[in-house]
Amino acid sequence: MKTAWLYAGQGSQKPGMGRDFYDTFPETREIFESPAAGLDLRALCFEADAGTLARTRHTQPCMAAFAAAVTLLLKNAGQRPDFAAGLSLGEYSALHASGVFGYETLLGLLAFRGLAMERSAMGIPSRMTAVLGLGDTDISRAVEDASPLGVVAVTNRNCPGQTVIGGEERAVLAAEQICLSLGAKRCLPLDTSGPFHTPLMESASVQLREKLGETELSPQGVPVVFNATGELAPDSEARELLCLGVRSPVLFEKTIGTLGALGAEAVIEIGPGRALSGFVRRSAPDMRVISIESAEDFKKAADSGFAPQARPS
Repeated sequence: MKTAWLYAGQGSQKPGMGRDFYDTFPETREIFESPAAGLDLRALCFEADAGTLARTRHTQPCMAAFAAAVTLLLKNAGQRPDFAAGLSLGEYSALHASGVFGYETLLGLLAFRGLAMERSAMGIPSRMTAVLGLGDTDISRAVEDASPLGVVAVTNRNCPGQTVIGGEERAVLAAEQICLSLGAKRCLPLDTSGPFHTPLMESASVQLREKLGETELSPQGVPVVFNATGELAPDSEARELLCLGVRSPVLFEKTIGTLGALGAEAVIEIGPGRALSGFVRRSAPDMRVISIESAEDFKKAADSGFAPQARPS
C-alpha cells in the first residue's frame, strides 16, 4: 500500500504541543532544544499561551519542531513514505522528510519565513476567512467584486466545500458578505496573524528567494507534491515554488487528488490537530488515514504496524 506523509500547517498549533513526545521519547529532545531557530522552542511549544504561539514567527518553527520529532520517530521505526506533502509551512517538513535538508535547516528556514511573513504586512489591518459551502466560481466572483476596496484573494483551496480567502480586512469583510448572499453556508474567521498567501506577502517572497539561494538543497529522496501547483516538481524548481507558495494559494485539494492519481491509498497526518484528515475525507473518501498528534497516537500506530484503517462504510 503506497502511503503519503502529510504535514499540518498554521492554525493547528496548540499550547503544550509536543511535550508528551519530549517526555516519552528522549531521542526527540535535541530537536526541541536546538538553537537553530534562534528561539527557545521548548519553552514556546510547551509553555507559551495560545496568543503567543499563534504569532507566525513562533508558529512556524514550533510546528517544524513537532513535525521533525515525529518524522524522526517514524524513520527510527523503519517507516518511509512513498510521497510527502504539507499545508503551507508543512511543505517544508515534507521536504525535510524527503531528505532535502536536515532538521536544523528546517527550523532555521521556518523561523526566517515566519518573521518575514509577519513583517511583510505589518500595520495593515488584515483578515483570513474560511468560506464554507460555496463553489469556486461564486467565490472568485465575490473576491473580484470586493477587490476595489483593497487586496483580497483566494488563499487556500482545502477541500470540496471549504475555500479560504484573505487580504485587507475591509475587502475581505465585503467579500464575506457577497459570499453569504451567493449562498455560502458560513464564513468562519481564522485565527491567523497576517494575510498569508496573498499578494501582500510579496516582500516575504523576495526575502525568502534570497535566503533559499544561500541554502543547500539535496535531491528529493521521496517525491514531494508542492502547494503552489498541487503537483510534483523537479529539484530544479523547488526554490521557486517555495517562494511562490508564500504569496499564492495553497492548492491542497489538488494535492490530495495528485497523491491519489500517483497511487497513494493511505496517508499519515503529522501535526497537532486533525484538520488535514478532514480535508482528505472530503477530497478522497476512499483514502485511509492515520493521524499522529500525540505520543499515544504514535504508540498505537506502531502497534498496528502503521497500517491506516479503512473508514467504516
